[in-house]
Amino acid sequence: MADLILAAPEIFLICAICVVLLTDVFLPADKKIVTYSLALLSLVGTAAVTVYFSVGEAVIGFGGSFVADSAGSVLKTFAYLMVAICFLYSRDYLERAGLLRGEFFVLGLFGLLGIMVIISGHSLLTLYLGLELLSLSLYALVAFNRDSGICAESAMKYFVLGAIASGTLLYGISFLYGVTGTVELQALGQHFRESDVLSLPLLLGLTFVIVGIAFKFGAVPFHMWLPDVYQGAPTPVTLYVGSAPKIAAFALTWRVLADGLLGLHDSWADMVVLLAVLSLGIGNIVAIAQSNLKRMLAYSTISHVGFILMGFIAGTEDGLRASMFYTLTYVIMAAGAFGMIILLSRKGFEAENLEDFKGLNARNPWFAFIMLMIMFSMAGVPPFVGFYAKVVVLESLLAVDMFWLAGSAVFFTVIGAFYYLRVVWYMYFADPLNEESLEAATDLRVVLSVNGLALLVLGIFPGGLLNLCARVLS
Repeated sequence: MADLILAAPEIFLICAICVVLLTDVFLPADKKIVTYSLALLSLVGTAAVTVYFSVGEAVIGFGGSFVADSAGSVLKTFAYLMVAICFLYSRDYLERAGLLRGEFFVLGLFGLLGIMVIISGHSLLTLYLGLELLSLSLYALVAFNRDSGICAESAMKYFVLGAIASGTLLYGISFLYGVTGTVELQALGQHFRESDVLSLPLLLGLTFVIVGIAFKFGAVPFHMWLPDVYQGAPTPVTLYVGSAPKIAAFALTWRVLADGLLGLHDSWADMVVLLAVLSLGIGNIVAIAQSNLKRMLAYSTISHVGFILMGFIAGTEDGLRASMFYTLTYVIMAAGAFGMIILLSRKGFEAENLEDFKGLNARNPWFAFIMLMIMFSMAGVPPFVGFYAKVVVLESLLAVDMFWLAGSAVFFTVIGAFYYLRVVWYMYFADPLNEESLEAATDLRVVLSVNGLALLVLGIFPGGLLNLCARVLS
């Protein structure tokens, strides 16, 4: 019973998914709004169960394969919020495009379940199972629009490359198990703290695990799927892929590298340094050449992944706190950016090119200002939260005397500012392609406005979220 209480949020969500799925089967095509409402209620209920059964100290259950702790509760709560925002932003778009189907919400909830399992995973196999549950949901979501050949092509690429990455990760896990005789993170951590002997099988296993994690994060050179999936998937699916799963990627890296393999920090830090620098460089430089906003945001994601990985390189509590803070603020920024694409889109038209944002200030000054705040925050311009997120990561690197790495991050950030400012230039200084007013549901407008303003508020008052990250990770 104690183990079941630890997994109460996951159990509640599974039951809620069954209810949503069975209800959707018997709903007529014009009543799918009921599925949407039930999906949101499921998220609210899961959040309530998470808060009610939250724990202060870490508690391990299910034979060492599952852990409930305060950091996991915070990450899960943010994941609920991001999925809810995704559903809310997507409803109006899906309705106008004739794609308002129950499968979108059911797959989204199944993906959330995978994220929750990853966050609470305390063994390599539990993490792998959660990762596969999330990945299979994302493959199906990318191919959600069955009439689109581009969506099918993107889903196929994602599936094939994802299968290779999953096999690589599992292969690395098998090596680690062969060397240590365990897959539990606590036992792995103890083993590597007590033994500093490096063998070829151990290094091979570590390398394969890093490759699997890098693919799921979208770090260079394992980023090939990211731009194609972002561009080829329907915008609501791109919004989902670009937000909540990044929390799962952080949790996977945190559990494996910081909890299980911290004793091997000197061995894996060099690999992660290479991934971080390549991600920052290629992500920012290639993004400049993109005319498609979704592809530009894909390469932007790759560059942000480089910053998140830098916190792990530091190998300190401050570095881990900085990575968590950066991840949480990034998903808020990403949700706002894709929300703006959905806002400007209409039936038969995807506002996914940079030119579609020309003259937005003349059409709607308020949402041009919202997009300006999102772009400035992503670029790291003060006083927005993106600036502070970069600062805390750089501080964690400087604290361990990694000056060259912090310098390279600043250098590539300055380069990356160009393509964010280019979007702002289009909105404020270019003539609009059309004078049509923006048509969108009231709830989308309100939440998107709050989304944008949150970047300013968190930038002016970052202490609350930063202290929360430090407290739950300590």
